[in-house]
Amino acid sequence: MSVTLAFDVYGTLIDTQGVVSKLQELVGDKAASFSQTWREKQLEYTFRRGLMQNYQNFSVCTSNALDYTCTFYKENLTKHQRLALLDHYRTLPAFQDVQAGLSQLKEAGYRLYAFSNGSADAVETLLVAAGIRDLFVGVISTDDIQSFKPNPAVYRHFLKESNASANLAWLVSSNSFDVIGAISAGMNAAWIQRSQEAIFDPWGIDPTITVKSLLELNDKLANK
Repeated sequence: MSVTLAFDVYGTLIDTQGVVSKLQELVGDKAASFSQTWREKQLEYTFRRGLMQNYQNFSVCTSNALDYTCTFYKENLTKHQRLALLDHYRTLPAFQDVQAGLSQLKEAGYRLYAFSNGSADAVETLLVAAGIRDLFVGVISTDDIQSFKPNPAVYRHFLKESNASANLAWLVSSNSFDVIGAISAGMNAAWIQRSQEAIFDPWGIDPTITVKSLLELNDKLANK
């Protein structure tokens, strides 16, 4: 049976900081910190809604987080400007190692899926815009069961939809909460540590493997 790889999308394949250039037009020197706060609040809202079982989809969390960030930085962006930012979020760029790294893995015979908090339509749009959609068997979204990572149910949902067994399935993510969530649900997991400044959560649950780039993943998997 083939090994199945579940790739997190936002922050792993797609660079969420790719919105900084657009933000520079609107908030100037605050752009980088504004983008970071927006991303952190976006994730916080998914965690909170998951715990509360008060579901709204990822795009709502993203929009709410943008509203919060505008207030935090005292930036009175117009409705049109906010909509333009949200639209830009739908076509963010892939990291530089993604195209070649995914191509290596597909050629090696792995089954590749995009697995995301984002809705299937939003993820499809992102992958097409980044030129990598054809490298995946399919897209599986947590939206299908109205929850978010790292709820154990979303990893079970992935295994069911991909027809994969946990021992032959790997999550690939730059987000340590996602890696820990997958391992806690019985999957293997690879942490992508593109920056030395990235810190893995010290919970006593380690990634199955750690790589600095998707270009290292094929060799690391072959040695497991």
